[in-house]
Amino acid sequence: MLESAGQTAAGIYSTGQSVEAIFNSAGVAAWQSETMANFSITAMADDSSGWAKASAVARASMDPLALARQASDKAKNSRKPREIEPGRYTVVLEPAAVLDLVGQMFGDFSATAMSDQRSFLTDRLGTKLFGDNIHIFDDVAHPLQAGVPFDGEGVPRRKLTLVDAGVPRELAYSRASAHKAGVQPTGHGFPLPNEVGEAPTNIVIGGGSTPLDQMIASTERGILVTRFWYIREVDPYEKIMTGMTRDGTFLIENGRVAGGIRNFRFNQGLIELLNNVESLSPSVRASGEEAFDMVVPAMKAHNFNFTEVTRF
Repeated sequence: MLESAGQTAAGIYSTGQSVEAIFNSAGVAAWQSETMANFSITAMADDSSGWAKASAVARASMDPLALARQASDKAKNSRKPREIEPGRYTVVLEPAAVLDLVGQMFGDFSATAMSDQRSFLTDRLGTKLFGDNIHIFDDVAHPLQAGVPFDGEGVPRRKLTLVDAGVPRELAYSRASAHKAGVQPTGHGFPLPNEVGEAPTNIVIGGGSTPLDQMIASTERGILVTRFWYIREVDPYEKIMTGMTRDGTFLIENGRVAGGIRNFRFNQGLIELLNNVESLSPSVRASGEEAFDMVVPAMKAHNFNFTEVTRF
């Protein structure tokens, strides 16, 4: 398939089984076994590339051939990329792009980070930060999630409402941070010793009912983003991130994908982004390269800040 399209492919397919257990003399006893399959592929042409990635606890629920076709189509459809001016655009972010960008903020939903005043939620918990359509949970029991139902200290993981209708509500607590705050641990602590305390790791961003193709069809002019990479933090309190698009960046004109464009660098605040979300697709299990796997939707948002065109 890729050879006939004049493309070169690189990627990995892996399967594995793991067992995690914790026991101590104080009566902690917890264990869990799990399987996991991963597949990622990059299709490369002379002046374009495409990418796809997925993971699943049951390999039968993953379709590597479909993912390979998806990567190949992105490389084919983004050939001869045009260069357009940087600026603020409406964006349609595929789930992997949402995961890798929005995923940069979840280490801040930590009681230790809050106590250290290194969280962007400092003095903001319980205040409205995002749009009404933003709902985020940490839920290891979600049917599309994976992982052990206890933390590195053997505490059962509790479902957390991290954001409710745009309002940050709950934090993750380890035993130590819970004791300090006079509350119960939530089951999100890391094995000791560690420097960060705890964090939510089974993220579920609530979705909507707008399919990706409908998001594109409703966009007069915008940018379709397959994924981001090389994401770094610029401003930790406003949660402004910088990075680049990669492996399939397309111009949308009059509700249609009009062709590939040169990749952009961006400077974008996550608080601003999550206030500008116009529509959400149903949530899916997604994989990326800059954050751990999550359950996320595609997003359409306005006023996304692309600052310059990259050299490729």
